[in-house]
Amino acid sequence: MAHGQKSHRWSLTQGSFSLALGLSLLSLLLLTVSAADEYDYYSWQSDNFHNGRFYTKQPQCVDIPADLRLCHNVGYKKMRLPNLLDHETMPEVKQQAGSWVPLLAKRCHADTQVFLCSLFAPVCLDRPIYPCRSLCEAVRDSCAPVMETYGFPWPEMLTCDKFPIDNDLCIPMQFTGNHVTQPPVSKACPPCDNEMKADNIMEHYCASDFALKMKIKEVKKEKGDKKLIAAQKKKRVLKQGVLRKKDLKKLTLYIKNGANCPCSQLDSLGSNFLIMGRKVDQQLLLMSIHKWDKKSKELKFAIKYMKSHQCPTYHTVFQ
Repeated sequence: MAHGQKSHRWSLTQGSFSLALGLSLLSLLLLTVSAADEYDYYSWQSDNFHNGRFYTKQPQCVDIPADLRLCHNVGYKKMRLPNLLDHETMPEVKQQAGSWVPLLAKRCHADTQVFLCSLFAPVCLDRPIYPCRSLCEAVRDSCAPVMETYGFPWPEMLTCDKFPIDNDLCIPMQFTGNHVTQPPVSKACPPCDNEMKADNIMEHYCASDFALKMKIKEVKKEKGDKKLIAAQKKKRVLKQGVLRKKDLKKLTLYIKNGANCPCSQLDSLGSNFLIMGRKVDQQLLLMSIHKWDKKSKELKFAIKYMKSHQCPTYHTVFQ
């Protein structure tokens, strides 16, 4: 998470609602999402003291901006601010939410967006509605292994026992394991499962400590990881970051827990590659790999854009 991340001590409302009412949260949301568009402003039940923090402004309903990429297509148009992660301003929401956008592309769980947006951009209701503990656990169990591949642990602020159990009013799982429309989970190594799109390349570029154009001499397995040994030929440095000269001379990268997952880019090592990575515990982890296709307009645009692009200042949670 970002350095200096605010402490999130949530006193989750534990008021239970009788099942005899026959109102699941899904139907509640369907009824209120359209109504939320009518809100310009709403007040809390008492004052602007909430979750142990004093806010300078009462919670209010605001439009979900188009550049809040994590949630702008989540299914409703307005969100409460401050949100349920104690972000008080929209720039803060955008800054922190942006680091989670790539997790959606990994399709690690069908409810990833529902879970994250329930916290980053909660729907406007007369009380905060948190995700159910089972929803958190399902997303965590599916997505934490993907995050670990990149050297990111499941963050403390999303510890699932902070959330209400399922017999309370909370946001449940939308997709179950038997749901036929659940998106398929890719079996490819996460760093190898990225589209050759300029936006995608730039997201990884900004989240990575370094970026190189280089050849790979050999691929090995080592203690459950996939080990990439760079060729000694000259490397083109696109972003040096934490890399030192001695790192460049004998460059070795790892796909964490990737010994047995496929990486089609590495089936043939004859070409150059666009390599992006992070340094974690003195080990260089591969974040993204693309074959260097000279004919790719997306790649050409991204490489040109790297020269002038100012990356966001947030520290990413996941990429």
